[in-house]
Amino acid sequence: MRLTIDEYSKHFKMSKEMINSKLKARKLNYIIENGTTYIIVTRSSIDLQKRQEIHQEKKASSQATQSEIMPKPKPTVAMILALYQRENRQLKDKIIELETKIDKLINDKEQMLRDERDKIEQVYSAKDEQLKNILELINKKMMLEQQGQAILDTEVCTSDVERTKTTPQLLELREYLKTLDLKSYQRKIIKRRFTSVRDSDIRIIQQNGKIFLDFSKYDYSDLLAY
Repeated sequence: MRLTIDEYSKHFKMSKEMINSKLKARKLNYIIENGTTYIIVTRSSIDLQKRQEIHQEKKASSQATQSEIMPKPKPTVAMILALYQRENRQLKDKIIELETKIDKLINDKEQMLRDERDKIEQVYSAKDEQLKNILELINKKMMLEQQGQAILDTEVCTSDVERTKTTPQLLELREYLKTLDLKSYQRKIIKRRFTSVRDSDIRIIQQNGKIFLDFSKYDYSDLLAY
């Protein structure tokens, strides 16, 4: 039996380098035919099972070589149509599968958006309720403050009225003249008039060197006339 280097390497589990080294050392019997090296293997050197495996592989290799040599049949119109029809069916099946997946993704996305919208609405609803409660508390607080301020204002007004009844409303002459539509020289004349009679006229009140008027008790029209 003769084997190529590849076959010998495969069946005897030996590297090609080792086989070439043995060939050079003439430790293996071999022949060369048409440029191919064949190693001579005696039947006694391999068992029956190994020979059967080698024979089957050689037979399979020979059949494969013959099938490659034999010309392939030319495709007919019917074969091409059948091929196209099969591919069309496969494409349609894939399209249907993709459309189903797309519909599922769209439905899942819409459901996610609905769930998210519901969550946001719940959050805003809770926030609105909290804001409503806060505004109610603020309104109550403001009402209480306004009521308290009204009571305080009332007390202050009452106190002012009582103080007005007991305390005379005095006006300083100089400040009062500033409120009148008078010219500067006219105000000076009126001041001199009050100054000339301040010690003799009981209507004129003097405090800290200033002249004060009490319109609630006296009439000063004669002194203020011009």
